Amino acid sequence: MKRNIALTIAGSDSGGGAGIQADLKTFQELGVYGMSAITAVTAQNTLGVEAVYPIPLDAIEKQIDAVATDIGTDAVKTGMLFDSNIIELVAAKITKYKWDNVVVDPVMIAKGGASLLQREAIAALKHQLIPLATVITPNIPEAEELTGFSIHTMEEKKEAARTLHSFGVKHVIMKGGHGEGNDLVDLLYDGNDFFTLESKRLNTKNTHGTGCTFAAAMAAALAKGMSVHKSFEIAKRFVYLAIKHDLNIGKGHGPTNHWAYAEHGTSKESRGK
Repeated sequence: MKRNIALTIAGSDSGGGAGIQADLKTFQELGVYGMSAITAVTAQNTLGVEAVYPIPLDAIEKQIDAVATDIGTDAVKTGMLFDSNIIELVAAKITKYKWDNVVVDPVMIAKGGASLLQREAIAALKHQLIPLATVITPNIPEAEELTGFSIHTMEEKKEAARTLHSFGVKHVIMKGGHGEGNDLVDLLYDGNDFFTLESKRLNTKNTHGTGCTFAAAMAAALAKGMSVHKSFEIAKRFVYLAIKHDLNIGKGHGPTNHWAYAEHGTSKESRGK
């Protein structure tokens, strides 16, 4: 039986809640064989990021080439890319290997506030990587950084999605986790129409790795041949359950539960109601 496969190009989280660790767990739970190219090693836990060590460019290149020339991939997910040189390399490799189903999670700031993307890299992200993406999955602070304006209302979220789409990406998903109110609304824009998925906001501090996990779930579903809209639904459900059934690990922002989708995914709560 053919297995669908996905590649994550991202940083390593020593605490296991985000980065390639979260990506590979998500791939596995969704029945996709996961591979990785590590862009940076972080020393972090639930309390925050203590140090970031970027991987040399030639080491990143060799990791990507090793996967591409032997195994290939059905989808690519990018996460922490740290600086413009890494972004330019990753964009060049996506172009060289003609990879489809590219999910870009524009990782910029860790839960604890540490910077995971150099400011000089924002232009490279906007103009070199995002135009190659099938879908980009920013949270509100990331979208504000990329668009240059504040986002508070639904109309402002829609305007941000239009602006991000103008960079050349096919689909934009504006995540609603940083919004206000009891209802959490994620917004998908395909260049013509808007689609929303809603869930109840969960009262927990254990949300470390939710952005990585959401994008990885998108990539896994796309790797299995699902549409962007169906992948959006799966990613939303996967993350909602992972937060609802959190693991209560660590003293700070704890990780989500990547087992939850398999354990609770068929119940009514999987729809966030």
